[in-house]
Amino acid sequence: MSPSRAPRGLGVLLALALAASTAGCADPQERYCDTVADQQDRLSEIAGSGDALALFEAREVYAALAADAPDDIADEWRLVLDRIDALERALDEAGADPEAYDPEDPPAGVDAREQARIRQAAEDLVDLDVVSAMGDLEQQALDVCGTPLRL
Repeated sequence: MSPSRAPRGLGVLLALALAASTAGCADPQERYCDTVADQQDRLSEIAGSGDALALFEAREVYAALAADAPDDIADEWRLVLDRIDALERALDEAGADPEAYDPEDPPAGVDAREQARIRQAAEDLVDLDVVSAMGDLEQQALDVCGTPLRL
């Protein structure tokens, strides 16, 4: 093989590798959009149920979306999931039934410290950062995937 053929062959291999890696860049976004489309029916079902535990039921769907999320929105999903988990953990550690828990009339077994942790976790879940992150996720799903993402 002549020396002039080796670099050209190497150039072809590099070009093919670059094309393959560039084509692979679309896969995470496509996979995420497929997951958004697949999960939208479940989110609609959860939202339509009127269940007081809808947010906790949606957590499974959100986790699936987060698992397939492209890097540019992974932090938003992590924030939403972390805040849902924190509220669920606070309720669980207090032994409080999430469906029946009333912050205005907490169960007798939930002491003041546990009530404060539950209240703080609930406030953190509706914090401006989380609301903004969820809005960004909904807008991204609509703009990039063409699918609404609402609970």
